[in-house]
Amino acid sequence: MLMPRLPYTFDADQRYPVDLHMHSTASDGALTPTELVTLCAERGLTHMSLTDHDTMAGIEEAGRAAEQAGLCLIPGCELSTRWQGVNIHVVALMPGGLQGPMVEGLIQQREARIQRAEVIAERLEKVGLSDALEKARLHAGSDRPLGRPDFARALVAEGVVPDWASAFKRYLGSGKKGDVKAHWPEISEAVGWIVDSGGVAVIAHPLRHGLTRRKRGLLMDTFQAAGGQAVELVSGQQNPDSTRDLARQLVERDLYASMGSDFHFPGSHAAPGSMSLVPRTAAPPIWQHPRLVHLRDAPAGMLAAGAA
Repeated sequence: MLMPRLPYTFDADQRYPVDLHMHSTASDGALTPTELVTLCAERGLTHMSLTDHDTMAGIEEAGRAAEQAGLCLIPGCELSTRWQGVNIHVVALMPGGLQGPMVEGLIQQREARIQRAEVIAERLEKVGLSDALEKARLHAGSDRPLGRPDFARALVAEGVVPDWASAFKRYLGSGKKGDVKAHWPEISEAVGWIVDSGGVAVIAHPLRHGLTRRKRGLLMDTFQAAGGQAVELVSGQQNPDSTRDLARQLVERDLYASMGSDFHFPGSHAAPGSMSLVPRTAAPPIWQHPRLVHLRDAPAGMLAAGAA
Protein backbone atom coordinates (compact mmCIF):
# COMPACT_ATOMS: atom_id res chain seq x y z
CA MET A 1 0.00 0.00 0.00
CA LEU A 2 1.48 3.36 -1.08
CA MET A 3 0.99 6.54 0.88
CA PRO A 4 -0.22 9.76 -0.76
CA ARG A 5 2.79 11.54 -2.25
CA LEU A 6 4.08 14.38 -0.11
CA PRO A 7 4.88 17.74 -1.77
CA TYR A 8 8.35 18.80 -2.84
CA THR A 9 7.96 22.26 -1.31
CA PHE A 10 5.90 24.17 1.24
CA ASP A 11 4.22 26.42 -1.33
CA ALA A 12 1.13 27.35 0.70
CA ASP A 13 0.11 27.79 4.34
CA GLN A 14 -1.41 24.43 5.25
CA ARG A 15 -1.30 21.30 7.39
CA TYR A 16 0.06 17.93 6.34
CA PRO A 17 -0.85 14.36 7.44
CA VAL A 18 2.60 14.05 9.00
CA ASP A 19 3.69 14.05 12.65
CA LEU A 20 7.35 13.38 13.38
CA HIS A 21 7.46 13.96 17.14
CA MET A 22 5.32 11.83 19.49
CA HIS A 23 5.70 9.78 22.66
CA SER A 24 4.42 6.44 23.98
CA THR A 25 4.61 4.37 27.17
CA ALA A 26 8.17 3.47 26.16
CA SER A 27 9.04 6.83 27.73
CA ASP A 28 6.57 9.26 29.30
CA GLY A 29 3.56 8.97 27.01
CA ALA A 30 0.19 7.57 28.10
CA LEU A 31 -0.52 5.32 25.09
CA THR A 32 1.26 2.14 24.09
CA PRO A 33 3.01 2.26 20.71
CA THR A 34 0.12 0.28 19.20
CA GLU A 35 -2.49 2.59 20.69
CA LEU A 36 -0.59 5.63 19.45
CA VAL A 37 -0.40 4.30 15.90
CA THR A 38 -4.12 3.48 15.98
CA LEU A 39 -4.92 7.02 17.11
CA CYS A 40 -2.73 8.46 14.36
CA ALA A 41 -4.62 6.41 11.77
CA GLU A 42 -7.96 7.53 13.19
CA ARG A 43 -6.84 11.15 12.90
CA GLY A 44 -5.94 10.75 9.24
CA LEU A 45 -2.14 10.74 9.43
CA THR A 46 -0.20 8.92 6.74
CA HIS A 47 3.37 9.41 8.02
CA MET A 48 4.56 9.41 11.63
CA SER A 49 7.57 8.96 13.87
CA LEU A 50 7.68 7.60 17.40
CA THR A 51 10.29 9.68 19.22
CA ASP A 52 10.35 8.58 22.84
CA HIS A 53 12.80 10.22 25.22
CA ASP A 54 16.25 8.66 24.95
CA THR A 55 14.94 5.25 23.89
CA MET A 56 13.79 3.34 20.81
CA ALA A 57 12.25 0.51 22.82
CA GLY A 58 8.76 1.04 21.36
CA ILE A 59 9.76 1.07 17.69
CA GLU A 60 9.37 -2.63 16.91
CA GLU A 61 5.81 -2.72 18.27
CA ALA A 62 4.95 0.54 16.52
CA GLY A 63 6.28 -0.83 13.23
CA ARG A 64 3.97 -3.84 13.37
CA ALA A 65 1.02 -1.62 14.21
CA ALA A 66 1.87 0.82 11.41
CA GLU A 67 1.89 -1.95 8.83
CA GLN A 68 -1.49 -3.13 10.11
CA ALA A 69 -2.94 0.40 10.12
CA GLY A 70 -1.53 1.43 6.76
CA LEU A 71 0.81 4.17 8.04
CA CYS A 72 4.45 4.83 7.27
CA LEU A 73 6.57 4.89 10.44
CA ILE A 74 10.01 6.46 10.73
CA PRO A 75 11.96 5.03 13.69
CA GLY A 76 13.16 7.76 16.01
CA CYS A 77 13.78 9.09 19.50
CA GLU A 78 14.28 12.41 21.28
CA LEU A 79 17.65 13.06 22.92
CA SER A 80 18.23 15.40 25.84
CA THR A 81 21.36 17.53 25.30
CA ARG A 82 23.07 20.64 26.64
CA TRP A 83 24.09 23.85 24.87
CA GLN A 84 25.54 26.81 26.76
CA GLY A 85 23.88 25.58 29.94
CA VAL A 86 20.46 25.21 28.32
CA ASN A 87 18.65 21.86 28.02
CA ILE A 88 18.03 21.38 24.28
CA HIS A 89 16.08 18.43 22.86
CA VAL A 90 17.12 16.90 19.55
CA VAL A 91 14.88 14.53 17.61
CA ALA A 92 16.72 11.69 15.90
CA LEU A 93 14.98 10.35 12.80
CA MET A 94 16.57 6.95 12.18
CA PRO A 95 15.42 5.39 8.88
CA GLY A 96 17.86 2.51 9.35
CA GLY A 97 16.76 1.85 12.93
CA LEU A 98 18.98 1.70 16.02
CA GLN A 99 22.59 1.14 15.00
CA GLY A 100 26.09 2.58 15.19
CA PRO A 101 27.09 5.04 17.93
CA MET A 102 23.42 5.55 18.88
CA VAL A 103 23.44 2.15 20.57
CA GLU A 104 26.02 3.21 23.16
CA GLY A 105 24.61 6.73 23.24
CA LEU A 106 21.19 5.54 24.37
CA ILE A 107 22.78 3.36 27.06
CA GLN A 108 24.54 6.49 28.34
CA GLN A 109 21.26 8.44 28.26
CA ARG A 110 19.46 5.71 30.18
CA GLU A 111 22.03 5.83 32.97
CA ALA A 112 21.77 9.62 33.13
CA ARG A 113 17.98 9.38 33.44
CA ILE A 114 18.18 6.80 36.24
CA GLN A 115 20.56 8.99 38.25
CA ARG A 116 18.43 12.07 37.58
CA ALA A 117 15.26 10.34 38.80
CA GLU A 118 16.94 9.42 42.08
CA VAL A 119 17.85 13.07 42.71
CA ILE A 120 14.35 14.27 41.77
CA ALA A 121 12.87 11.76 44.22
CA GLU A 122 15.13 12.93 47.05
CA ARG A 123 14.12 16.54 46.47
CA LEU A 124 10.39 15.82 46.24
CA GLU A 125 10.45 13.81 49.47
CA LYS A 126 11.59 17.00 51.21
CA VAL A 127 8.45 18.82 50.03
CA GLY A 128 5.97 16.13 51.07
CA LEU A 129 5.99 13.26 48.56
CA SER A 130 7.06 10.29 50.68
CA ASP A 131 8.57 7.26 48.91
CA ALA A 132 8.71 9.41 45.77
CA LEU A 133 10.70 6.98 43.64
CA GLU A 134 8.40 4.04 44.37
CA LYS A 135 5.24 6.09 43.77
CA ALA A 136 6.55 7.50 40.49
CA ARG A 137 7.47 3.95 39.44
CA LEU A 138 3.92 2.84 40.16
CA HIS A 139 2.59 5.47 37.76
CA ALA A 140 5.17 4.64 35.10
CA GLY A 141 3.85 1.09 34.94
CA SER A 142 7.14 -0.38 33.71
CA ASP A 143 10.85 -0.49 34.48
CA ARG A 144 11.80 2.26 32.04
CA PRO A 145 13.76 5.25 33.40
CA LEU A 146 11.47 7.68 35.18
CA GLY A 147 10.79 11.21 33.94
CA ARG A 148 9.26 14.32 35.44
CA PRO A 149 5.74 13.43 34.17
CA ASP A 150 5.84 10.26 36.29
CA PHE A 151 6.61 12.33 39.37
CA ALA A 152 3.89 14.80 38.37
CA ARG A 153 1.32 11.98 38.33
CA ALA A 154 2.50 10.85 41.75
CA LEU A 155 2.23 14.37 43.17
CA VAL A 156 -1.36 14.62 41.91
CA ALA A 157 -2.33 11.12 43.12
CA GLU A 158 -0.97 11.83 46.61
CA GLY A 159 -2.80 15.15 46.82
CA VAL A 160 0.36 17.24 47.07
CA VAL A 161 -0.91 19.30 44.13
CA PRO A 162 -4.37 19.45 42.52
CA ASP A 163 -3.36 18.81 38.92
CA TRP A 164 -0.57 18.18 36.42
CA ALA A 165 -0.06 21.89 35.62
CA SER A 166 0.37 22.71 39.30
CA ALA A 167 2.96 19.94 39.68
CA PHE A 168 5.17 21.56 37.07
CA LYS A 169 4.43 25.11 38.18
CA ARG A 170 5.35 24.42 41.81
CA TYR A 171 7.90 21.59 41.74
CA LEU A 172 8.98 20.24 38.34
CA GLY A 173 9.11 23.16 35.91
CA SER A 174 12.21 25.04 34.84
CA GLY A 175 14.13 26.34 37.84
CA LYS A 176 12.00 24.49 40.40
CA LYS A 177 13.22 22.02 43.02
CA GLY A 178 12.46 18.98 40.85
CA ASP A 179 14.07 20.41 37.73
CA VAL A 180 17.29 18.42 37.98
CA LYS A 181 19.96 19.07 35.39
CA ALA A 182 21.26 15.66 34.41
CA HIS A 183 24.66 15.08 32.87
CA TRP A 184 23.35 15.21 29.34
CA PRO A 185 25.85 15.25 26.46
CA GLU A 186 26.71 18.46 24.66
CA ILE A 187 24.53 18.94 21.61
CA SER A 188 27.44 18.42 19.23
CA GLU A 189 28.20 15.00 20.70
CA ALA A 190 24.58 13.84 20.44
CA VAL A 191 24.25 15.11 16.87
CA GLY A 192 27.37 13.11 16.04
CA TRP A 193 25.76 9.92 17.38
CA ILE A 194 22.72 10.48 15.15
CA VAL A 195 24.50 11.43 11.94
CA ASP A 196 27.17 8.73 12.26
CA SER A 197 24.39 6.15 12.73
CA GLY A 198 22.65 7.03 9.48
CA GLY A 199 20.05 9.34 10.98
CA VAL A 200 18.87 12.92 10.58
CA ALA A 201 19.19 15.27 13.57
CA VAL A 202 16.37 17.77 14.17
CA ILE A 203 16.24 20.56 16.77
CA ALA A 204 12.98 19.99 18.67
CA HIS A 205 10.51 22.83 19.46
CA PRO A 206 13.08 25.64 19.07
CA LEU A 207 10.61 28.35 20.11
CA ARG A 208 10.11 26.83 23.57
CA HIS A 209 13.63 27.24 24.92
CA GLY A 210 13.25 30.90 25.91
CA LEU A 211 16.08 31.97 23.61
CA THR A 212 16.33 35.33 21.90
CA ARG A 213 16.34 35.27 18.12
CA ARG A 214 20.09 35.85 18.13
CA LYS A 215 20.79 33.00 20.57
CA ARG A 216 18.48 30.71 18.61
CA GLY A 217 20.55 31.47 15.54
CA LEU A 218 23.75 30.67 17.43
CA LEU A 219 22.22 27.38 18.56
CA MET A 220 21.39 26.52 14.96
CA ASP A 221 24.94 27.40 13.89
CA THR A 222 26.47 25.10 16.53
CA PHE A 223 24.00 22.37 15.64
CA GLN A 224 24.71 22.71 11.91
CA ALA A 225 28.48 22.71 12.42
CA ALA A 226 28.11 19.35 14.22
CA GLY A 227 26.21 17.85 11.27
CA GLY A 228 22.62 18.73 12.19
CA GLN A 229 20.47 19.54 9.18
CA ALA A 230 16.86 20.08 10.28
CA VAL A 231 14.68 22.04 12.71
CA GLU A 232 11.06 21.62 13.78
CA LEU A 233 9.52 24.58 11.99
CA VAL A 234 6.18 23.76 13.59
CA SER A 235 5.79 22.12 17.00
CA GLY A 236 2.23 22.06 18.29
CA GLN A 237 0.52 25.44 18.32
CA GLN A 238 2.68 28.48 17.58
CA ASN A 239 2.32 32.17 16.89
CA PRO A 240 2.19 32.54 13.07
CA ASP A 241 4.57 35.51 13.05
CA SER A 242 7.10 33.60 15.16
CA THR A 243 6.80 30.62 12.83
CA ARG A 244 7.44 32.74 9.74
CA ASP A 245 10.46 34.33 11.42
CA LEU A 246 11.78 30.90 12.35
CA ALA A 247 11.33 29.84 8.72
CA ARG A 248 13.54 32.74 7.65
CA GLN A 249 16.28 31.52 10.00
CA LEU A 250 16.06 28.05 8.44
CA VAL A 251 16.25 29.43 4.90
CA GLU A 252 19.31 31.53 5.81
CA ARG A 253 21.10 28.33 6.85
CA ASP A 254 19.71 25.87 4.27
CA LEU A 255 18.15 23.78 7.03
CA TYR A 256 15.32 21.31 6.43
CA ALA A 257 11.94 21.95 8.05
CA SER A 258 10.29 19.26 10.17
CA MET A 259 7.00 19.20 12.11
CA GLY A 260 5.54 17.43 15.13
CA SER A 261 2.90 17.71 17.82
CA ASP A 262 5.06 16.51 20.76
CA PHE A 263 2.02 14.43 21.75
CA HIS A 264 2.17 12.69 25.14
CA PHE A 265 -1.35 11.86 26.30
CA PRO A 266 -5.01 12.27 25.28
CA GLY A 267 -6.79 15.26 26.72
CA SER A 268 -3.70 17.48 26.65
CA HIS A 269 -3.27 20.57 24.48
CA ALA A 270 -1.70 18.42 21.77
CA ALA A 271 -2.99 15.53 19.68
CA PRO A 272 -1.33 13.52 16.90
CA GLY A 273 -1.17 15.75 13.85
CA SER A 274 -2.42 18.75 15.86
CA MET A 275 -0.19 21.71 15.07
CA SER A 276 -0.17 25.12 13.50
CA LEU A 277 -0.12 25.67 9.76
CA VAL A 278 3.21 25.17 8.06
CA PRO A 279 3.87 28.49 6.32
CA ARG A 280 4.81 28.97 2.73
CA THR A 281 8.61 28.90 2.79
CA ALA A 282 11.67 28.05 0.74
CA ALA A 283 12.93 25.82 3.56
CA PRO A 284 12.77 22.28 2.14
CA PRO A 285 10.51 19.69 3.81
CA ILE A 286 12.33 17.15 5.97
CA TRP A 287 11.27 14.35 3.61
CA GLN A 288 13.45 15.95 0.91
CA HIS A 289 16.57 15.11 2.95
CA PRO A 290 18.63 12.48 1.07
CA ARG A 291 18.30 10.02 3.96
CA LEU A 292 14.51 10.41 4.05
CA VAL A 293 13.56 11.19 0.46
CA HIS A 294 12.14 7.69 -0.05
CA LEU A 295 9.57 8.64 2.61
CA ARG A 296 7.62 10.46 -0.10
CA ASP A 297 6.63 7.16 -1.70
CA ALA A 298 7.06 4.83 1.26
CA PRO A 299 4.81 1.80 1.73
CA ALA A 300 2.91 1.18 4.92
CA GLY A 301 4.94 -0.13 7.83
CA MET A 302 8.39 0.80 9.10
CA LEU A 303 10.57 2.95 6.87
CA ALA A 304 13.79 1.20 5.93
CA ALA A 305 16.80 3.08 4.61
CA GLY A 306 17.00 2.85 0.84
CA ALA A 307 13.46 1.49 0.48
CA ALA A 308 11.61 2.36 -2.70
